[in-house]
Amino acid sequence: MFTIFKRDFLAYFRTPVGYVFMGVYLTLSGVLFYLYNLQNLTGDLLTFLSTMTMLVMLLCPLLVMRLICEDRQKRTDQLVLTSPVSLTGVVLGKYLAAAAVMLMTIALTNVYTLIIAICGRVYMGEWFVGYLGFTLQSLSFLALDLFVTCFAKNQMTGAVTAFAANFLLWMADMLADQLSVGWMSSALHFVSLYDRYEPFRLGQLSYSGILFFGTFIACCLVAAVRVMDARRFSEGGAA
Repeated sequence: MFTIFKRDFLAYFRTPVGYVFMGVYLTLSGVLFYLYNLQNLTGDLLTFLSTMTMLVMLLCPLLVMRLICEDRQKRTDQLVLTSPVSLTGVVLGKYLAAAAVMLMTIALTNVYTLIIAICGRVYMGEWFVGYLGFTLQSLSFLALDLFVTCFAKNQMTGAVTAFAANFLLWMADMLADQLSVGWMSSALHFVSLYDRYEPFRLGQLSYSGILFFGTFIACCLVAAVRVMDARRFSEGGAA
């Protein structure tokens, strides 16, 4: 697993992907910070973090599009699938590589926290809860996008598929508020990554939210393993 992690993590910085993701993410988050916090002279860190949720939805596909699809596009996927590393190790290694880049980028956004601390006051409890919820939500988007890219055959298709999944999730969240059927609305709210983040946005430490995000990530990774396992046998049989 460590070999897979190391290969994919270093690949982010041997190609423009990692730099583009971090650069675009930090630039856009900086613009949001200026427009919301600096122009309005507010130290509201939690609302700023919630506005960055849209950036995660838009940019996560850029981070995961190559993890599975690159091997498939270059026809080296069978070497990975038949390597001594288990499929679980392969998927987990790839996911952790993307998660490491995401965590590094999120850590760098604490520059904005430092600016707020210099100009005003940052409450550590609020900071911890806000960043915990935002990080868990971001890692959940990564896991979801990694799963859906398992069905794509090239990186462009993977990026479009991942973005479509994120957009459908966002639309489902909006649809839940419009449905008159109670159980359907409740079901959509239950699986919503946005609703689960809401307590953290309000500064409340939600143990149920932590459990949900952890379970969601695990389910997406298990599903990705199953898809790759099915593809290994189907393509191997076809060969």
